[in-house]
Amino acid sequence: MNLLIREINENDPIIISHAFKEQGWNKPVAQYERYITEQINGERVTLIAEIDGVFVGYVNVLWESYYPEFMEKSIPEINDFNVLVKYRGLGIGSKLMDKAEEIIKEKSLIAGIGVGLFSDYGIAQVLYVRRGYIPDRKGIHNGKNYIRYGESVVIDDDIVLYFTKKL
Repeated sequence: MNLLIREINENDPIIISHAFKEQGWNKPVAQYERYITEQINGERVTLIAEIDGVFVGYVNVLWESYYPEFMEKSIPEINDFNVLVKYRGLGIGSKLMDKAEEIIKEKSLIAGIGVGLFSDYGIAQVLYVRRGYIPDRKGIHNGKNYIRYGESVVIDDDIVLYFTKKL
């Protein structure tokens, strides 16, 4: 397996969007075009994983997280981390995480990450714990607010538990 991890470039948005469409996920080209603009502006780093020149996954480092706790404490966030389903279990995610943490360590001694709570995120939940990430003690967040005891929520991609790791 010839794995290459590199930063996103202008040729990637259509390729990435198409690869996710093939597995039934809607990831619009505009999302990745925005990632390139934000990378140029120094707001994020988007890392692309390829095997023998074929796109297989990506991860982002957000220098200023959207999550209030990380924003307040200037904790960079590993964000929107995806490996195509047919390439999971090959260590690609771990290699992407290694590189993201290496980049964060240049500016911060702490990395943050969020993970969804339902079974689609099970592999990621285990990966983050195995890599030493621990919950930030703030509880569940829905993208706007922390969920309080007794509240009802619809479990979807916005219901997240956040973790940190000392690098």
